[in-house]
Amino acid sequence: MSRIPITAAGVERLKEELARLKGVERKRIIQAIAEARAHGDLSENAEYHAAKEQQSFLEGRIAELESIIAEAQVIDPTTLNVGSKVVFGATVELFDQDTEESVTYQIVGEVEAEIERGQVSITSPIARALIGREEGEVVEVQTPGGLRSYEIVSVRYV
Repeated sequence: MSRIPITAAGVERLKEELARLKGVERKRIIQAIAEARAHGDLSENAEYHAAKEQQSFLEGRIAELESIIAEAQVIDPTTLNVGSKVVFGATVELFDQDTEESVTYQIVGEVEAEIERGQVSITSPIARALIGREEGEVVEVQTPGGLRSYEIVSVRYV
């Protein structure tokens, strides 16, 4: 069994989602199944079959979350003492030398990565290029759009 790296904040979000699914969503689907059952013949009852399908997806997601949480290797970035070196959990401010724009990413585990939140997976090309580097260094990243150059402006652990 391999450990899944995840930040402390990421595991908390997963636990919150699990609690919501087990509490609110499970009750909602059970109620939908009961209402559909009350309509009679189950063999041709589309509402019943839809609710059972929702239940199946819900139980699958619950099992997935429980497995991830059980196998999680929780890493709290605020406890790391690595200076300005980029490691798992780092929040890195970059200056894109091609577009002259600043971007900020946090390097997180695969299960918690959300680009909309500025979180990139440890396995992504940009994270792999940044790991082990320090503030002030320029890194080149092969992206689907071509080779990009980024300067590491700052590294924080929050």
